[in-house]
Amino acid sequence: MNNLRAYWTKRYEENNTGWDIGHPSTPIKEYINQLTDKSISILIPGAGNAYEAEYLWKKGFKNIYVMDISEVPLEKFGERNPDFPKTQLLLEDFFEHKGQYDLILEQTFFCSFVPTDQNRNTYAKKMVSLLKPKGKLVGVWFNIPLTGDMEKRPFGGNREIYLKYLSPFFKTITLESCYNSIPPRKENELFGIFQKI
Repeated sequence: MNNLRAYWTKRYEENNTGWDIGHPSTPIKEYINQLTDKSISILIPGAGNAYEAEYLWKKGFKNIYVMDISEVPLEKFGERNPDFPKTQLLLEDFFEHKGQYDLILEQTFFCSFVPTDQNRNTYAKKMVSLLKPKGKLVGVWFNIPLTGDMEKRPFGGNREIYLKYLSPFFKTITLESCYNSIPPRKENELFGIFQKI
């Protein structure tokens, strides 16, 4: 835990955040635009600078929880959104978190973990445990090959890999290539909606 926190904090402090596009990713933003019930509870784990949470907040969603293992992006988020409740900024290890949510938004969080069977199975089991009955895991997963380099994040994956880990716990509503990725990520992202079984 402490090693991981130090790793991510160093990356944020050095602005070594090549994944950060400075705004919500289009596939997630367009999904948010279709949500009508603003009372639902939403968790964004591994949120980083959490532009998706900021977008939700400004659209009137209030029951949003932003989680990261490093305090740096949470502090920056708080500075950008001073009216956002501090109690909903969670400096935690995802795998130790307790809670129940209607929706978990995934922005390539899966791809931050060293790609072992154990890590990926643990991710899937934890996701399902944090969702209420019929809750949904929705978001973007990278559609890029695994390089074999265990130090090079983000780690890749493909549709078959993700379904291997998620299908025992979730009904797959969709998992397809994003048609609305930003240009640098064209054909490198999958958009998925999974419902807790």
